Amino acid sequence: MAPKDPQTIQLQVEDIHCASCVETARSALLAHSQVQEASVSVQTGRAIVKGHIDPVEAARLVTAAGYPTTVVEGARESAAEMQEQIERRAVQNERQWRGRALVGIGIWIPMAVLHWAAHPLGIAGPWIPWALGILATAVILIVGPGFFRSAWSALRRGGTNMDTLISIGAGTAWLYSLVLFVLERVGVEHGQPSYFTEAAALLGLISLGHWLEARSSARAGSAIRGLLELQPDSAERLNAAGEAQSIPLSEVVPGDHLLIKPGGRIPVDGVVVDGESEVDESLITGEPIPTLKRSGDPVVSGSANTLGRLVVKAESGGQDSTIARIARLVSDTLSSRASIQRVADRVSSIFVPAVLLVALLTITGWSILAGISGDWAPFFTGVIAAVTVLIISCPCALGLATPMAVMVGTGEAGRRGILIKSAAALERAGSVQRVIFDKTGTLTEGRPVVVSIEPAPGHDEAALLRLAAAAEHGSEHPVARAIGEVVAARGLPTPPADGFIAVPGSGVSATVEGREVVVRRDEEAACAVFADGALIGRIDVRDKPLSDAATAISAINSLGLGVEMLSGDRQESAEAIATQIGMDPAQVRAGVTPEEKAAAIRDATERVLMVGDGINDAAALATATVGVAVGSGTNVAIDAADVVIPAHRPSAVPMLIVIARRTLRTIHQNLFFAFFYNTIMIPVAAFGLLGPWGPLIAAAAMALSDITVVGNAVRLGRGLRSMKPFQTPHG
Repeated sequence: MAPKDPQTIQLQVEDIHCASCVETARSALLAHSQVQEASVSVQTGRAIVKGHIDPVEAARLVTAAGYPTTVVEGARESAAEMQEQIERRAVQNERQWRGRALVGIGIWIPMAVLHWAAHPLGIAGPWIPWALGILATAVILIVGPGFFRSAWSALRRGGTNMDTLISIGAGTAWLYSLVLFVLERVGVEHGQPSYFTEAAALLGLISLGHWLEARSSARAGSAIRGLLELQPDSAERLNAAGEAQSIPLSEVVPGDHLLIKPGGRIPVDGVVVDGESEVDESLITGEPIPTLKRSGDPVVSGSANTLGRLVVKAESGGQDSTIARIARLVSDTLSSRASIQRVADRVSSIFVPAVLLVALLTITGWSILAGISGDWAPFFTGVIAAVTVLIISCPCALGLATPMAVMVGTGEAGRRGILIKSAAALERAGSVQRVIFDKTGTLTEGRPVVVSIEPAPGHDEAALLRLAAAAEHGSEHPVARAIGEVVAARGLPTPPADGFIAVPGSGVSATVEGREVVVRRDEEAACAVFADGALIGRIDVRDKPLSDAATAISAINSLGLGVEMLSGDRQESAEAIATQIGMDPAQVRAGVTPEEKAAAIRDATERVLMVGDGINDAAALATATVGVAVGSGTNVAIDAADVVIPAHRPSAVPMLIVIARRTLRTIHQNLFFAFFYNTIMIPVAAFGLLGPWGPLIAAAAMALSDITVVGNAVRLGRGLRSMKPFQTPHG
């Protein structure tokens, strides 16, 4: 029997507070032979597991690692439920670290005052060591468990994590001081300072760093919550009598008629069936000018009605609207892993044991020096140097470097309607070298429109259009629809026609008002209209470039990327569109089959981003370094793509590249701050160059490293939010 395809499981993991927690929970899952991939998001507390493992067993593994876990059932969350979950986690995480930080700092400050100011204040006495020991023990018992549990969970699985270093560092400083304290009580003179104060400071300052990190993380995640807040919690549903009744958004089903009052937000995707109003879609599409919506026009959830009254027929339920899908996709992306994050994780997994070895070598080396000199002082220096190494080496910032930047980048992209399916896709988009577009429906409107009307001498436009529309009235050809739309827009009457005949590839003929009218089409979709054998004019019908296609091409060129077109259309038509939007016609390949599109991308020597919308683009999208599907495309194309952009907005492509580049640059900066900081400071600590206050300096510096990484991600968010829609500065 053929093996079943791996299933994707979602778990809700509690008590996930930091990068160390994420790695511990993820490692517990990956230890099972039936798990192929696993990722955990500290922002949402959601784990995504791929493999053949039973969901209940997967939840049990993470629970056993110290994090209570439940299986997320198949039913999709509403946007409101997801928003509530994110808010709850942000508040809970910040509250826990705030409590630990206040206890740790609150006890450390009076300890520091006693430690340093007792003699100057004249209050020194034998009670001081007792007070310092008791207060430090209180910090170890109250604040320490938050670190000790995580370290113990890793140890039980035979591994280490970032909290291992903190736990050993704080525990060693406290135990070392306790030994000195006992020796003093039994009359042994050692002349060494105790580190009760530093042990408390270590846990207090690191907790303070995590608290500030949690606050910054909550601010960085505001893009996700901002998306969710665009969708109202309720909707006004019209009953059979036309009366409006307020219902929860979760009760909206496709087919419901919803009343959208002036100033209200559209709750779900749908189509206008009554009324007329301008709708502000700027928060969804980035287009700053409100769009006039009439009967038959589509509307998107989250957009705002301005002045008029609209009745909208729902095309999706509350849990399947554009806003809800964006939020779920962003949430899933936060739980996915970029390849650069995997590198950081591998470095971290090697780094922690390596640091433990360095700490052991440090105390061993100083102990040997003590034995050679016959003096205990080097041994005590070695103990403090080893503790400092453990503390200053803790790579918490290394684990935060990628997830924080990815969270900000995907969140801000989502606000512009750009849906990035994975962190890896975001990373790859930042390194592409060439952009390839399909033509129809991607750079063009995807349907022919009348671009010119040229009546013959002695004839006028109205008569030409009336006769052509009457002759084409019986045809379903796109050219016939394009002419009919112009006639309807001008309010021209269409006379009846008899004897309609359609000749495939040639045109149509019919008798109109007693005249034999023939509409002949050439390869360029230009129509020559004849009445009783005489030419009365030409109507040119072509596919029209999208309004911002030229902007997109110009922006991509300004980013230093190559751009070309692969189209199944005729070479002449494709080159004509390319010329209109500012693309070099030499970069156009037309008349290609779906297989040839995929082969062209597969054979490319550069990293390629492919943009398409049809079934014929699915193979090419899947083959490209990054596949981008337009939101109005087929489900097959969207499923095959890594990124989905709004329909009729090719300028979202350079915006995606700019966001990806800036996010990738921020990740590299964060890794530099985190990794090289530790690498430089380890030898400084090992050789005892930080002196007796090394543990305290290390704790403050490590907290500063975390804050730097998170602050850099927040800076990225502010920079992306300040970018104007459709304007793409150099990456």
